[in-house]
Formats: sequence, structure tokens, C-alpha cells
Amino acid sequence: MSEPEKRRVLIALGGNAMTGPDGSATPQAQRAAVARAAECIADLVASGAEVVLAHGNGPQVGNLLVKNELTAHVVPPVPLDWCGAQTQGTLGFTIVSVLESALRRRGVPVPVAAVVTRTLVDPADPAFDLPSKPVGRWLPRDEALRLAGQEQHWMDCGPGGWRRVVPSPEPLEVLDAPAVQTLLGAGFVTVAAGGGGIPVVRGADGAECGVEAVLDKDLTAALLATTVGADTLVIATDVPYAMLDFGTARQRPITQITPQELRQHAADGQFAGGSMGPKVEAALRFAEGGGRAVITTLDRITDAVAGAAGTVVAPAAAPAPAS
Repeated sequence: MSEPEKRRVLIALGGNAMTGPDGSATPQAQRAAVARAAECIADLVASGAEVVLAHGNGPQVGNLLVKNELTAHVVPPVPLDWCGAQTQGTLGFTIVSVLESALRRRGVPVPVAAVVTRTLVDPADPAFDLPSKPVGRWLPRDEALRLAGQEQHWMDCGPGGWRRVVPSPEPLEVLDAPAVQTLLGAGFVTVAAGGGGIPVVRGADGAECGVEAVLDKDLTAALLATTVGADTLVIATDVPYAMLDFGTARQRPITQITPQELRQHAADGQFAGGSMGPKVEAALRFAEGGGRAVITTLDRITDAVAGAAGTVVAPAAAPAPAS
């Protein structure tokens, strides 16, 4: 009798899994946060699932941008694509180290590897003409306008002050997905597409080069999950469910839902663009392609993969896998 086919799961880790409970992004706080996440991921790997990890990098890129500003008179500032690559390397190293340790403690001899990942975007994407994604620190108006004179875009973001805004184009292709596929086939847990991937465009000669932009990590995670043939996409965030009528007396969790139903709720404006909206859109894209997506907290990912936790988005005819 042949062995049952392994579940292949892509987990998209939110920013809360990369920083301390108070949002601290010191190296110590980041390592402690990643170590907590690794315990949950190791349990899933120990259950027999093939796992790919994607992760956010917003606080880490923000720190690099501040260093750019404060040290520009000493060392040349680096562009956003370099910031993305640097944070992929640092976070990849940290995740690999702590996850390998968590797996060893469980007696699970599964290797872990990280892939510096590029994501193709369209140079004609309208986002390049309308930068809208806030990055970096908050600044008072006068200082922000001074930086705006240095070919940067800054926006008044309310009582907190002004923030730099950059393009956030659509991810079209995860260029290093074949490397992820090869590592999965060799039995590795694989870390990839950190921060949505390093945004690159392809020139007329076929060569890729980085661009000043940031990508939505959940949208890239959905794209990568489809590309590598994952059956489940888990979007790990800081709430156990997506909610309807959030913040009102009618607030209620979404448990099981079809893509068609969730798409209608999204069209009705149920999910805020800067928080749950991109996560719902990523879940929809994956589920509309025939997969099963779950939005839940990190500590429930094993239950989520079994279909027993979180907001589960799947075609009505798709059965939950056996736990």
C-alpha cells in the first residue's frame, strides 16, 4: 500500500511573529519572537506536513531606512530592493537557526533552508504612478517636506505625523519558486518570499533589476503557494478569525466560508484596506484557484491545517483533510 501524500502548507507569518509583544525590533526581541513562532511551526512539521514559510519585514526595513537617513553623510544610502534583500537574509538566518533547534528538541531531523527571493512586477503597474504604501518612521511635517525634496514621496498620515510612501505593485511571478520546489522535494522546510519578495522588473534584454517598491507579503504568499502546489495557505496574524462588522455591536467571527461569499463581503467594504483587507484578498486568490486558505493566530496553525480553527475559505465541495 502506498504512503498517503503529504500535506503541503504555506504559512505567511505576520509582523507580530517578527517583533516583541510591544513592537520592539531589537535583535533580542526579534529572536525571541521568532523562537516563539518556531515552536508552533515545529509542531506542524512534526505532524508530517511539508512547510514553506513566508514572512513580513516591515519593522526591519523601517529600521534600515532610518539608518539610511541618519548616516547618509557617512555611507551611501541603499535602495528599497537592497533593504528587502538584507532583511530576507537576516530574518532567514534567524528563522532557520531557531526552527532547526525546535525540530531537534522534538527529535524531528528535518533540515531548514532560506531562499533570497525575487518577485517579478510590471514596470507599467499603476502603483508606480501613485505611491501609497507607508514605510519607515513618522516625522513632523517640516522634516518630511525637506526629505520630499530629495525625490521621496511623503504623506500626512494623521495625528502621528507624516510617513514616506512608496509604490506597492502587484506580484506577478515568484522567480525563485523553482529553488523552493527543489528544496521541498529534498525534504527541507523552506523560508522564502520574505516581505513579499524583492521587487524586480525585467528589461528588454531579459535581465531583471530591483526597483524602489515594497510588495504585500500575503499576496506574494498566495502566489507562491499556488506555484509550489500547496494545498493549504495559512495566514498567521494576531486575531483568531476575520470578523464581520468589526468594531460594532454586531461583530461576529467568520468560520467556514466559500470564496464567493467572502468576495461579496469584501465588496461590501467589510475589511479595512490597511489591516485585514490584504489578508482576505490573499486568501481569496488562493481559494479561488482551488486551494484552502485559513486566517488565524500563529498558535493555532496545526488546528487550522486540520480545518478545526480560524476563518477557513474553501470551495463548498472541498472536504477538510483528515487531522
